[in-house]
Amino acid sequence: MPTVIVASTNPVKIECAHLGFLAMFPDEPFAVEGVSVPSGVSDQPMTRAETIQGATNRAKNAAEAKPDADYYIGIEGGVEEVDGRFEVFAWVVILSKSQLSRAQTGIFYLPNEVEDLLRQGVELGEADDIVFRRENSKQGNGAIGILTDDAITRTSYYVPAVVMALIPFKQTDLSWG
Repeated sequence: MPTVIVASTNPVKIECAHLGFLAMFPDEPFAVEGVSVPSGVSDQPMTRAETIQGATNRAKNAAEAKPDADYYIGIEGGVEEVDGRFEVFAWVVILSKSQLSRAQTGIFYLPNEVEDLLRQGVELGEADDIVFRRENSKQGNGAIGILTDDAITRTSYYVPAVVMALIPFKQTDLSWG
């Protein structure tokens, strides 16, 4: 049975990896487990480039930690200020012995109260907890779940990016960068 290592012990990230693989490979069983590894970037990535680097570092660090697995997934959430507003997104990097692929989630915006805290150096999950009077929201549905009243959960937000990052692993008869 192929093994998927998620570069996090966050249950949301483990579940979205599992659901993404299940969607793309419904007839194949996968063992999915998480491992705690560093991202090598700041706790709150503030640019797309830093977020991509964090997801890539996580996948590579997971491969070093568990070298016998088949796939490694790094998922990193980030923000970037564009035209005075913070765009929120995550990057998914999937690594195998022969290939690396990545995809981005959709983008959404934050209320001013959260943006103000980000500008003060507060990490998004902590800012959500402060503004919305929550506790450890990043292990739950995060900003997207809070802002949409769970119409989009953090898991359902990440799954499409996992699926898109798996395209080259599914479409093996085509050439990929």
